[in-house]
Amino acid sequence: MSRTKPTPPRTGAAGPAATGTVTAATARADANRRRILDVAHTELTRDPDASMDQIARGAGVVRRTVYGHFPSREALVTALLDEAVEAVMAAHSAAYADADDPARAVAAAMLGVWRVTDRYRLLLSLAQRAVTMDGIRERLAPMHAAGVAMFQRALDEGRFTTTVPPRALVYVLESIVFGLMEAVNDGAIDSTEAGRAAPITFLTAAGLPHEEATALVNELASDLS
Repeated sequence: MSRTKPTPPRTGAAGPAATGTVTAATARADANRRRILDVAHTELTRDPDASMDQIARGAGVVRRTVYGHFPSREALVTALLDEAVEAVMAAHSAAYADADDPARAVAAAMLGVWRVTDRYRLLLSLAQRAVTMDGIRERLAPMHAAGVAMFQRALDEGRFTTTVPPRALVYVLESIVFGLMEAVNDGAIDSTEAGRAAPITFLTAAGLPHEEATALVNELASDLS
């Protein structure tokens, strides 16, 4: 009478305990990465020359852990920039959704984007050196495309009267925002004032009467506060 031999456990399979260990390790790694990014944001905002050692100490990890997630300081700055870009894109998309008036949508988008960029203001200035403006523009390409379409609509509907073509208007807007960010960094203007000045300046440049642009931006800013 033959007896069936028990099937031995497969050595390559991950059982419940192994899966739990992997999940716990992944959760710890994710938590470490998040803490490093949060500390890096604080440290680099306080001191743009903060070293990886400073960031590691602030995060309560060894330097090897920081380099395990971010192989260089530039990679860390780029990761922070990617987070900023994601938040900027979300704010921009929300303002453009179901827009009845293109001028109003542009003003709302600029105010929403400023609220995000103001948090990352010093880091974006740092990122311009680490990533280059071409790299930033590449990340913002979908937002630029939406902007071109909205500017064209504003021109078609007579809301904008500028002779500057829509694609070039993207560069005008970008220059205003980055220029005012630098002005805030240098103490030439208050952040709140700059946040309202950005859309007013752009809308006026696009051909909207100054009084109308100011009233529109003040109304939208009040709604956001």
